[in-house]
Amino acid sequence: MANVKLSAAEIELVNNAQIILTKNSIITKVYDLFGALSHFYVDEMNKQSALPKELLAIAPKISRGENYEGLPWVMLDYPRYFTKTNELAIRTYFWWGNFCSITLQMSGEFQQEFQSSIHAFRYSSHVEGWFLCCAEDKRQHHFRPSNYKLLPEFTHKEIQQLSFIKLAKKIPLNQWNDIEIFMQNSFLTILDILK
Repeated sequence: MANVKLSAAEIELVNNAQIILTKNSIITKVYDLFGALSHFYVDEMNKQSALPKELLAIAPKISRGENYEGLPWVMLDYPRYFTKTNELAIRTYFWWGNFCSITLQMSGEFQQEFQSSIHAFRYSSHVEGWFLCCAEDKRQHHFRPSNYKLLPEFTHKEIQQLSFIKLAKKIPLNQWNDIEIFMQNSFLTILDILK
């Protein structure tokens, strides 16, 4: 027979509806924040005449889940252009208990076009806190050393050998009141890289 008994701590939690109600309220606030950010992102993208027009054609998308490494998440993708061979997306990500992050993700023609910009950004005064994915699975979002290293730790040759580019920056959740401006500034930095 399966062990379905609850511990004392689990019984206390299962009887406390306020925990789930508070969690739902927080997720709603994340959606509200990402909605406001999506308007900012669209406005800024529309100012960029040099970017390919196909990037502007697809509306922002907010999605959510309950189980990235067992924890809830919310994600905003804009721009979001995905084909079998080419992709370019800027992903804003909330991961319960961990961080919020913003990621420039590229492959195919976009990676070839902007790879030299990523290399040049390594020497920029704005590079502090930016990470580059060093793993082979682009669906991973954690910042452990098996997935991300600080961008200046990469050589030009290592950047050229990547099968995709994921350039990311994160902010801890205890800095919640700073997340909106952090994302806006980081988004503008990414747009500068893509010029």
